[in-house]
Amino acid sequence: MSGTAGAVHAAAMAGHTRISTQALTSVARAAAAESLGVTLQEVRAEWSDDDGLLALSLVAPITVPSLTAVLRDAARVAAFGGSIWDRAVAAKANILDRVTELSGAQLSRVDIRISGASVSEGGRVQ
Repeated sequence: MSGTAGAVHAAAMAGHTRISTQALTSVARAAAAESLGVTLQEVRAEWSDDDGLLALSLVAPITVPSLTAVLRDAARVAAFGGSIWDRAVAAKANILDRVTELSGAQLSRVDIRISGASVSEGGRVQ
């Protein structure tokens, strides 16, 4: 770059830009709530250092179909996105991608502990 455009670009690049832990936590909780079909208030998130990258640990329930609905129609499990295990594995990848996309932070991994089940008659929330 040359002239004024180069000076403006250099000024915009000067200094530091930081995203607070609270902001990262809010993004992570929102991504997890969306992926697991639960409310934001039901999701707990903690960060730890993993050799210079961020590791995210989440604790949350997951939305599941009622057993009565599954007994009437076994396809209800598929409507929710599969088994709890399959959905948790898919949610890990989705959460990692969403947090990285929205925050620019590099995560080494996402760990999820399913703390309970929230029963719903509807299909999977996405």
